[in-house]
Amino acid sequence: MSKVVRFHQIGGPEVLQFDDVEVAAPQAGEVQIRVKALGINRAEVMYRTGQYVIDPVFPAKLGYEASGEVIAVGAGANAFSVGDAVSVIPAFSFAEYGMYGEVVNAPVHAVARNPAGVTHEEAAATWMMFVTAYGALINYGKLKSGDTVVIGAATSSVGLAAIQVANMVGARTIALTRSKEKERTLREVGADHVLLGDDPNLTDAILRATDSSGARVVFDPVGGPNARNIIRAMSHDGIYYQYGALDSRDIPVPVMEILTKHIVIQGYELFEITTDPDKLEQAKAFISEGLASKALRPVIDRVFRFDDIAEAHRYMEAGNQIGKIVVAL
Repeated sequence: MSKVVRFHQIGGPEVLQFDDVEVAAPQAGEVQIRVKALGINRAEVMYRTGQYVIDPVFPAKLGYEASGEVIAVGAGANAFSVGDAVSVIPAFSFAEYGMYGEVVNAPVHAVARNPAGVTHEEAAATWMMFVTAYGALINYGKLKSGDTVVIGAATSSVGLAAIQVANMVGARTIALTRSKEKERTLREVGADHVLLGDDPNLTDAILRATDSSGARVVFDPVGGPNARNIIRAMSHDGIYYQYGALDSRDIPVPVMEILTKHIVIQGYELFEITTDPDKLEQAKAFISEGLASKALRPVIDRVFRFDDIAEAHRYMEAGNQIGKIVVAL
């Protein structure tokens, strides 16, 4: 039997409960993992509260991100062996798999080997945020040396990852935050400029930081009315990626900026990368190279015990973390 976290009704963190479950042997195309660490994901909070893109079917599983040791291999999953240290990337539906458990099965396409020298806690804090940033900035945005990227909610796990991904290719970064008290952390990760996202003079501040040339790429999970101030500071042929809708209000589009600069405003989801085998393999290679060279390093805010996973969800909902929330088993 394996201790697995499930929920039987939507609600707050208190609906999470530990169930003893007999985990089946891995099927074709699956590996079975003894979990050592979990990464907590905002999508899991949304799913638990009934606000996600799919509705839960009870008892509902949770968990996109995990790291652990392979203990069994299904047919067709022979790229992995028992004893391998691996991580799980969000590349499946909660209706199919959930990683919140002592022992879990995972689809082989969503599994990656842990690079040497990376702990299970670090590995659990790696893939979601770095693949998300890689997909928008590198795969789609073609970010390169000399470009400038504006990164919204920069102290989130994805924001911190985006700074590092941009640095890895030699781009300049403008990190947006709600508090200047977080500037030191952002500078330590490698941000070139740190600005307040709700500054009414944000357009001018971005233009000053770019010597009036503007930012070619914007990677923003916030959106809302203040997004117009960022769009006005974009360069010709700029592209604005909205990936989180943390502010669910509409984005006012400055029409003349769109027309005269040929700016693109595009929605983006992690699953655009993780459900495409070629793009996912490219992401794995880029991130593994970055981890091996230490150009990329996950930032962990806090580690909770497995028994305290409800408290980890409460901490996520408070929204004060800088980096990734991890649960250790």
